[in-house]
Amino acid sequence: MDRKNFIKKGLLGAGALTTSVASLQTLAGSAIPLADLSLDISKLVGFNHLPYSSSTIMANTVLHKADSRGNANHGWLQSRHTFSFASYYNPERMHFGVLRVLNDDIIAGGTGFGTHPHDNMEIISIPLEGDLEHKDSMGNVAVIRHGDIQVMSAGTGIQHSEHNKNKDKQTKFLQIWVFPNKRNVQPRYDQLTLNLADRKNKLQQVLSPNPDDEGVWIHQDAWFHLGNFDKGVSTTYNMKLKGNGLYIFNLEGDIKVNGQLLNTRDGFGVWDIDQIEITAESNAEFLLMEVPMAV
Repeated sequence: MDRKNFIKKGLLGAGALTTSVASLQTLAGSAIPLADLSLDISKLVGFNHLPYSSSTIMANTVLHKADSRGNANHGWLQSRHTFSFASYYNPERMHFGVLRVLNDDIIAGGTGFGTHPHDNMEIISIPLEGDLEHKDSMGNVAVIRHGDIQVMSAGTGIQHSEHNKNKDKQTKFLQIWVFPNKRNVQPRYDQLTLNLADRKNKLQQVLSPNPDDEGVWIHQDAWFHLGNFDKGVSTTYNMKLKGNGLYIFNLEGDIKVNGQLLNTRDGFGVWDIDQIEITAESNAEFLLMEVPMAV
């Protein structure tokens, strides 16, 4: 599959809640020809430069306020989409570099995603509340909970399902997709239980490109960190790889990133930097995702 078709497949949301070409044409309307979605986006810096009032775009940053995200309520599933996904289409929010999907999901008790396929995508799940049961075509059956992180390299192709294991309470988790730097790898699954104390007033690495490093690993030059800071605590994050960008998703509370205030569930992307300063304006939890900007 060439680059254009690969990107287009990702933009169409292959896998959970798939959007077909025909339905995307309907969603986009005649003013946005489908051909525009398969343009070579390798020269862009993480979003399309088209006017859209819900994003604040500055010289080397983009701010996504929590209430500007896509909103999908399917009854059993409530999901907020930072980037275009399924029926949510925003030409400015296709991706941030290789970060393709950031979904903030709530699954009702006893329900979940039925078996569905993925290929050539790195899929990361970070549970925030409840128990999420995973089953896949490789024979893996596992439950992930708050404090765990799960990764699946879809590679040549995999099928899996995700269900809320409990019938009497909801499950919350982040579903994150990252374009890989290697295609058609052998599918793999991994999960890890993290030490929550290791993110108290400091950054805990939870993902990297290196199997021997801290956290899980993926086929991409990306690093994820989680922080749980008390009010007034500050830190400096130094970029791992020149040319990468950083997307900060603020889970709870208020933080300032290089002076930009982020409230609960706000997202903030920045690039062309060597480091950033983060200060907790209240007790706060946040996720840092350093990713390559060139797809």
